[in-house]
Amino acid sequence: MINIILCGGSGTRLWPISRTLLPKQFVKLFDDKSLFQLTVERNSKLCDFQLVVSNTEQYFLAMDQLDELNKLNSQYLLEPIGRNTAPAIALACLALDPQEIVLVTPSDHLVKNENEYQKIIQKAKKLANEKNLVTFGITPKFPETGFGYIESDTIAKGFDVDDGLDVLSFKEKPNLQTAIEYINENSFLHKNNLTNKYHWNSGMFMFKAGIFLEELQKYSPKIYEASLLAFNNANKDGLIRIKYNDMINIPEDSIDYAVMEKSNKVKVVPSDIAWSDVGSFDSLYDELPKDENNNTLNSNHISINSKNNLIYGNERKIATVDIEDTIIIDTGDALLVSKKGSSQKVKKVVEKIKELGNELHNIHLTGYRPWGTYTVLEDSQGYKIKRIEVKPNCRLSLQSHKHRNEHWIVVSGIATITLEEAVFNLKENESTYIKAGHKHRLANETNKLLVIIEAQVGEYTGEDDITRFDDDFKRDTNG
Repeated sequence: MINIILCGGSGTRLWPISRTLLPKQFVKLFDDKSLFQLTVERNSKLCDFQLVVSNTEQYFLAMDQLDELNKLNSQYLLEPIGRNTAPAIALACLALDPQEIVLVTPSDHLVKNENEYQKIIQKAKKLANEKNLVTFGITPKFPETGFGYIESDTIAKGFDVDDGLDVLSFKEKPNLQTAIEYINENSFLHKNNLTNKYHWNSGMFMFKAGIFLEELQKYSPKIYEASLLAFNNANKDGLIRIKYNDMINIPEDSIDYAVMEKSNKVKVVPSDIAWSDVGSFDSLYDELPKDENNNTLNSNHISINSKNNLIYGNERKIATVDIEDTIIIDTGDALLVSKKGSSQKVKKVVEKIKELGNELHNIHLTGYRPWGTYTVLEDSQGYKIKRIEVKPNCRLSLQSHKHRNEHWIVVSGIATITLEEAVFNLKENESTYIKAGHKHRLANETNKLLVIIEAQVGEYTGEDDITRFDDDFKRDTNG
């Protein structure tokens, strides 16, 4: 069995923790592990290996975090642009044996009852072997308006539900009154010794790769044909890299709309697994450890008569006085303060930030790259100062900038510099100057970390002012 892990999404409802270039699935929120790492650990006990579907930036994050777990038996499929879940899953299935059973999971969900999780996976595997498309319906605990619902048939409690339940329909995210009606109907069925009719849609699936592709071809032939063409044209150099023009030609649709709502082979497995999509700060608060006053544990928090608060911040002290039921998120370059219960509205903040035209929605002060990291120390009109760390035996792309000059000072390690036709080394306390328009490259050819300070000076210092001429990581030549 193969675990297809979908890494799309930017988690805007968890801004400013989650951003486009470091989305929530890769933020280490739980015992210094990310949701992505927890997903891999959970499913590697059941699956032979992982097929990670992501974009180029997230691929390097995934690769680094898998290395931390010593999970080297992984494959990657890189999408240049997202086209929703149906194409992503189709492309992944095209890379596999049609008889292979796949467990499709998002990368950003939390499951705390792993014993029950393993049981439902085994039930689903039996159904998948019988050529069913299996989805997992989470047992709802309250009338949630942030999830879609699965409506199923219902049977008497005590009967074996190993055969799953037939799916009657998929429901969009309901308003509160409708969600209450779903929960009330479940309660009525329970009183009459029947199973639930309504389940939260988990976004997890299991089926044989070939069966899914057959159903996709039957019900959404345009997606199937475009995905097949894109896969056949892909670069397969150890990674599967889909070409942009092929990807953009695939119709955008979810697996629910494209296949699951139309197929007559769909079964749902009821799943009571202590599940959360960690889709808002309110849900994150529920999952984090608390102190005696029900504030989330944080060594930087000084609490005076404050309780029931989510406090997140790793850089500065956060002091609260007589504060209750509040969300406070401090990431160094942004501060979010919200009432608990209102955190679903955070995505509106991200929309406003995008309208302002800055990069706060996109990247943290520290940006992660395949060669290492950079941290913005100061950013002002006409200049920017960064701390750059280059991993051993790694190098940045050969590049140039149109609008800025750069000054590099080595803090520790040995830097190998390419500047136009010249190649030379710089040691600690030595520096060089790169003029706008000149081709240059920074490399670390040693086995120790290289740290430099970079001062950019120019009319524009945005991250998109870059033209690449050569790149070890096969990123786009521009941007």
